[in-house]
Order: sequence, then structure tokens, then C-alpha cells
Amino acid sequence: MKNKSIYRWIPVAVLALVLVACDHVDDGDRLIYVKPAAVQRAVLIEDFTGQRCVNCPTATDVIHQLEQQYGDAVIAVGIHSGPFARSVKGTRYVLGTDEGDEYYAAWKLDHQPVGMVNRLRVSDYNEWPTQVYNEIQRTAPVSIDVTTAVDEATRQLQVNTVMMALDGTVKGKLQLWLVEDNVKAFQYLADNTVNQDYIHNHVFRRAVNGTWGQDVNMAEAQTTTIASQIVLDAEWNIDNMSVVAFVYNDTGVLQVTRKPLKEITLNEE
Repeated sequence: MKNKSIYRWIPVAVLALVLVACDHVDDGDRLIYVKPAAVQRAVLIEDFTGQRCVNCPTATDVIHQLEQQYGDAVIAVGIHSGPFARSVKGTRYVLGTDEGDEYYAAWKLDHQPVGMVNRLRVSDYNEWPTQVYNEIQRTAPVSIDVTTAVDEATRQLQVNTVMMALDGTVKGKLQLWLVEDNVKAFQYLADNTVNQDYIHNHVFRRAVNGTWGQDVNMAEAQTTTIASQIVLDAEWNIDNMSVVAFVYNDTGVLQVTRKPLKEITLNEE
């Protein structure tokens, strides 16, 4: 009987020691902060272009070469805007948009082809390879993950964007753009001829979340999720469309990614 009493008290004593030991652990020592891993910074090229711009196909060729060299790390958007996106009588061509003209005016552009690499400064296409090379060496202070879902019956697109601050506080704006590839439309060429079957890629179609995006403010390691919706125009080919998502502030584009619309679909036969 005496031995049994001793055995009954052993678990109680062990539990008491554990509780006492826990009482002496400082709150700051309970969790150890691990800094999020660095990620490569992708590069956004905003190519301000137009169907009546004879030198714009040359800028497109430069973009294609950079895409071949760096793969998915280079993301281009062709923004048809300004006077070369209109006829000589001022009628806007089908690839031009109100938002594109607003961007063209906001950046005080006066010629084409011209663009920006990660929004550092306005530059001509012959400067883009050096700018892309410099930007691609840097790490990104924020990560962006995008998922998309399309209801093909209603053509409603849902975009879910998850961002995480990786290096200090991230303060800026999230911008979501729709782009379309493989668009057949006429294009003036450098020899002043017109190619009626020219294939335009990464054509800017519309901003999903406002012309200048939405505010984001995250402390390091904090995650922010933004859900957005838009109805796709009937003439756009969903199979060829993507969302380009980027976070930017006064220092430039902090990170950019591109997500095809058709990887996840609803109501698909």
C-alpha cells in the first residue's frame, strides 16, 4: 500500500515541475521570429505603343528578346495610348483605352515607342536591356500570389491576391491589370507598310481595381489578402488572357507577377 501511494504521487510531482518551469520562461523567448526568405524581383516593362507607330514593333522585338533571355522574370504590358493609338482623324483604334490615355498623360509622354522598367523612369527601348539586367539582380520586399477563377457563363472574373512583406514595412499600392495575347490587328511597320494580320501580345485591356490600384500597408511578415471582381468584355478571348499584379510606390515597382485566367475555371464543361 505504501509503494502504491508513492507511485500515485510521481505523475503529480512531474506535472508540478513542468508548470513551475513554464512559469519562468519569458514571453519573448516562447516564439523565435524567422525573417521571411528573400525572393527575386521580377521586372515590369510598361510599353507605351500604338498601331500607327512605325517604330513600335522594334520595341516589341526588344521585349521578346528579354523574355527569351529571362523567362517569366520579365513581364511586359503593351499600353496602346496617345496619338498613335488613334487615326489621323482622332478616332481611337480598338486596342486603345481610356486608362491607357490617362497613363500616357500622367507620365507626360510625348513620343512613342517609350516605356518604363519597374517605373524607375521613362526611357527608350534601347535602354531597356540594361535596366532589366540591373533590376533583376535585386530582391523583392514583397511577395505576390494570385489565383483566378472565371465563370464562363457570366464572364465574371474573380481575382484573389495574397501579399506578404518580406523586408521591413511595405507601403504602396496593389495594381491589377488585364492583358491579352495573340490579338490580330493591323500595325504600321518601319517601312511605312501596314501588316493587317500583325499579332499583338500582352495588350493592356483594363485595370481590375481602379486606374491607380488600392492602398496596401504591411509590417514585415504581415500578410494581406485582396479580393477583386470584374466582368470580361465579350470580344476578349479568355484563353489568351492573364492578370498582371504588381505592388508599387514612389520608389518604383516592388514586385510583379502574371497569372493566366484559365488555370482555374468555374462552370466549365
